[in-house]
Amino acid sequence: MTRYFRDYPARTGDRMLLKMEHYLEHYDELLAAWQGRDVSFLEIGVYKGGSLPMWQGFLGAGSRLVFLDIDPACAALALPGTTVEIGDQSDPAFLERVGAAHGPFDLIVDDGGHKMQQQITSFRHLWPRLADRGLYIVEDVHTSYWPGFGGGFREPASFIEFAKDLIDRMHSWYTEDDAGFPLHPLAREIGGIRFYDSLVVIEKRLKEPPVAITAQDGQVGRSRRMLEVRGRRSIF
Repeated sequence: MTRYFRDYPARTGDRMLLKMEHYLEHYDELLAAWQGRDVSFLEIGVYKGGSLPMWQGFLGAGSRLVFLDIDPACAALALPGTTVEIGDQSDPAFLERVGAAHGPFDLIVDDGGHKMQQQITSFRHLWPRLADRGLYIVEDVHTSYWPGFGGGFREPASFIEFAKDLIDRMHSWYTEDDAGFPLHPLAREIGGIRFYDSLVVIEKRLKEPPVAITAQDGQVGRSRRMLEVRGRRSIF
């Protein structure tokens, strides 16, 4: 397994990198197959610019690397081969302009302001710009438990509660309550959601309705009846 991210802090230059330490191990595991690939990458949050060389060194030399920040001073932190856009991540018009100019993206990392409205607005407007099989990573979701960031324990407006709701949307194929829990378009787009300490990772995987298979003596049967029946009971 790669140790690129875990070993990176010892190789940093004069630009300060700010990350929770345990993210680095998760990134080594989660992104191992992405190392050296030419991708379209977007990170929200530049701060001191320490993550620009980190991502540039990890991804392929032909990658398109875009970074967003609200602080105009961050524009000067762009490296050759990167783009820094200045704007507010909670501004839908700004996000739409960035998506139209630079998308679709294969990998999006939100390490921006960490306020609830910022994280939720960014997801809603950038998720459509994420390519199939892409990852949308939201860092520092512990702020969902901080009232000063608009969060709080089981605060309905927090990003954590928003992400929990995405789990339901992903499973809405299986509804028996068409009025209260209707099939949601995200069921066709979300392949998986992973919760780590302070990290949420949403995988985009465009897909057809799930199929159940039976297989015996090499003969395979396929059916979507599971999605169509009502009053389901255990088959066991």
